[in-house]
Parts: sequence; structure tokens; C-alpha cells
Amino acid sequence: MPKVCVEVPQHILDDLGKHIGDDKKFLSLSDAVRTACRKMLDMLDEIDKRQGRMEEKI
Repeated sequence: MPKVCVEVPQHILDDLGKHIGDDKKFLSLSDAVRTACRKMLDMLDEIDKRQGRMEEKI
């Protein structure tokens, strides 16, 4: 799996940290970032479909 390097403001990392760990929503920071990206892409796909910029899969 490719690795990427990004700059993230500390306050966002602090907020994410509250949701990472045992018995929390995400297992790791990587897991949280991947999940957020996937959800954002799904939302963008829905917007594109509504705007007629994307054909729906049959």
C-alpha cells in the first residue's frame, strides 16, 4: 500500500486522537485518515450523481 505524507494542524490530530485506540472508533491514525477519505469520496460521488456529472452503476 502506498504511503503519503501530509501536514495536518495539531488541533485536528488532537481531535482525532480522542477517537483512536482500544475500545474506540479507529484502531490507528492511518485507519482514521483512510476512513475519512473514503467517506469524503463517497459523498463527492453522490454529489456528482445528483449534478449529472457521473453515470450510476447498473
